Amino acid sequence: MKSNVTPLRAQPSFRGPDLAEFVALRVDQYYRERVQNTWAGGHIMRGRIPATGDLQLCSNDYLAVARHPRILDAMADSIRRDGNGLLMSGIFVHGACPHTDFEQHLADFMQAEAGVLCQSGYAANTGLIQIIAGEGVPVYADMMAHMSLWEGIKCAGAKPVTVFHNEVEHLERQILRHGPGVVVVDSIYSTTGSIAPLREIVEVCEATGCVLVADESHSLGTHGPNGEGLVVELGLAERVHFRTASLAKAFAGRAGFVTCSRRFVDYFKSESNPAIFSSTLLPHDIHGLAATLGVIRQEGWRRERLRANAAFLRQELDALGYNLNGSECQIVSLESGTEQNTIVLRDALESRGIFGSIFCAPATPKSRALMRFSVHAGLDRGELERLVGVCRDIRDEVGLASWASTRRKQRGRQVPAVKLHPDIAAA
Repeated sequence: MKSNVTPLRAQPSFRGPDLAEFVALRVDQYYRERVQNTWAGGHIMRGRIPATGDLQLCSNDYLAVARHPRILDAMADSIRRDGNGLLMSGIFVHGACPHTDFEQHLADFMQAEAGVLCQSGYAANTGLIQIIAGEGVPVYADMMAHMSLWEGIKCAGAKPVTVFHNEVEHLERQILRHGPGVVVVDSIYSTTGSIAPLREIVEVCEATGCVLVADESHSLGTHGPNGEGLVVELGLAERVHFRTASLAKAFAGRAGFVTCSRRFVDYFKSESNPAIFSSTLLPHDIHGLAATLGVIRQEGWRRERLRANAAFLRQELDALGYNLNGSECQIVSLESGTEQNTIVLRDALESRGIFGSIFCAPATPKSRALMRFSVHAGLDRGELERLVGVCRDIRDEVGLASWASTRRKQRGRQVPAVKLHPDIAAA
């Protein structure tokens, strides 16, 4: 059988049009102020390339399921059988099908009436806030709430009201001042691993007539009797109006989710801009997530291993003098402070085969950059002890004693590293 093959030809070099001055100035400012002046011509996010045997703690695959054979088989079978399916907006998906079946299965797992799959956790948060907080409606956001929640506030034209991190009394005062609205929190905060006081927040919302949105991205799969999330673990499933989650963490996939009432499902799919104007998930995404849900339900040892690993690392690093800023879970961060300090910390760790995730502006203030370790269930004790040993050895090299976070630890003060959306000022 003959096949026609297009011959390869050398491609010419192309050059795009010059940028308008107002854009070029912004690009130039980035290279001048950040790349050249702050990073000395390098890049804070780009150090060494990990080699075989290096310890990588930058993945949010907390339960170590990304290579689980059952999940990979489900995805591979779907690709062979379904290809990429029908490429269309999620608004057209209805009736009994793997997409809607999984929406209900995940909602049932989370002890919710119903739920909506989204393209990402970011799309879930921005899309939800956009359609529940109208113009001028006060939205009470914890200072450390995920940036996607702040973006949702902006998209809605709502009134942003900042709440001090995990301070329930301040939340109550702000509501009494501005009136009922929407309260948005993360059940676990991605920067430092601190946990929201959800019981107290629920009580305030009920007493003041507020709607509560809890982002469970970093607790779904890792907390709860079978991984249902922190809200279920605390017995609050019937008292939290909406839960959102990125399924790119413990579920190791590509999707977001919103729990809601059945009546709200069609409203979300028909009114939320990300739901309307983005293509829906591909069939192999759905089948992979469905298989992952089964693994999370059945392999509880992964959560037990994760909790033990995280507790060991927190205890050991705290004893070495590192300020962990209230971490209570699998997210463990070393706040080095300035971006220059953070580059020194990165290089010290990576030269010894340890790779984490750098958080810097705009995720944190420029003076509160940090290195985040994402602990996972696949780590053994030897690897954890290796990490602790490296952190012990580099204390003088990285200037731990001079870090502002270390001085706060010595004074007994915990101040979270936060960065508000640039267009939102504290109330």
